[in-house]
Amino acid sequence: MAVVPAMPVWADFDAEAYPPYEICALCHGLSGVSATARFPNLGGQDPTYLDMQIRAFLAGERHNDGGQMAQIVTELSPEHIPVVVAWFAGQEPPAPSGHGDAAGETLFTQLGCGACHGARAAFLGVPHLTAQHAGYLAKQMKDFRDGRRKTHAACVPPGSMMPAQDTEIEAIARYLAAQPRP
Repeated sequence: MAVVPAMPVWADFDAEAYPPYEICALCHGLSGVSATARFPNLGGQDPTYLDMQIRAFLAGERHNDGGQMAQIVTELSPEHIPVVVAWFAGQEPPAPSGHGDAAGETLFTQLGCGACHGARAAFLGVPHLTAQHAGYLAKQMKDFRDGRRKTHAACVPPGSMMPAQDTEIEAIARYLAAQPRP
């Protein structure tokens, strides 16, 4: 029979002694570069967008698979949100990954995606899509297309703007993942 030691009691653990962004870093990486495509890279992301997304999760206006974000953001006090946003927005952008996709570049251009998600993205409060995990981007685009993910009222409804074919979405995602973030 194996003896398993008891788990330590954290009654005297002081969460306030740690920067609030460290709880986010468990999934998104301390520098905002996540180890897996399940979690987006946040390093160098637009601060307005980050703030809007945290508040959308808090308000129940945005959800993710498994609901972990809705649970985690409740650990942030209102005064922590700007600290978290400033930390991740102020980190170096992630490095591009993959080799891109010429068909994806063509689709990105033809669909006019760059009007909002191009170099002007930082001024519109929309996310930088470049240097993001291709798998994360493809999933989000499919969720928009299929109505599983909504956007804030000021945005054009993106579902109707998404390609119908998964292969086209995946090509755009590969193209964006391979582009440097401004």
